[in-house]
Amino acid sequence: MKKILHIVSSPRGEESNSTLLGKSIIEKLLAQYPGSTVTVNNVVEKQYQPLQSVHVVAYRLPDDSHTQDQRIALRESNAAIAELFAADIIVISTPLYNFAIPAALKGWIDHIVRPGKTFSYQTGKVEGLLKQKEVYLAIASNGVFSDGPMKTMDHAEPYLRFILGFVGITQIATYRIEGSGIPGVMETAVQKGLESVVV
Repeated sequence: MKKILHIVSSPRGEESNSTLLGKSIIEKLLAQYPGSTVTVNNVVEKQYQPLQSVHVVAYRLPDDSHTQDQRIALRESNAAIAELFAADIIVISTPLYNFAIPAALKGWIDHIVRPGKTFSYQTGKVEGLLKQKEVYLAIASNGVFSDGPMKTMDHAEPYLRFILGFVGITQIATYRIEGSGIPGVMETAVQKGLESVVV
């Protein structure tokens, strides 16, 4: 039995290919691990506040030194981090917007990458503190970025792999629904993407 966390970052609701792909991954995980639980964090609906001075200052202070305003400002960040530590498997569904991740997903990342919480420099070098987690990236795009001339234009997967590795997560698999805006490819893009999922 596993605890699965699904991070949803598309504003398209039920029409979202990245969310559909993420759900397909989760269906296969549930078949493999019967009795597992799924928690959904829709970061678009959550609307994580862009980092303000109160966050940046509070991130660098011990918990017992926080003011009331700082404790209030850190509530969403603390909750998001707690979800990550509780999860065994994390599925991140993201569309490719302007060759990168959407702002809503970046907002969530800014709240979960925190010194002393998800990474540390105490040993003199960076150490990620989120250990023994599996991540599945479910990426959707109108173009084809997994291979070919547009591969170098994909700044979503490389960034996600880097930032997840920074906080200690290195077991990462990527699945894609891509080419959904290209005639001749779009007709089978969703089916091909869903059929590629193996967990």
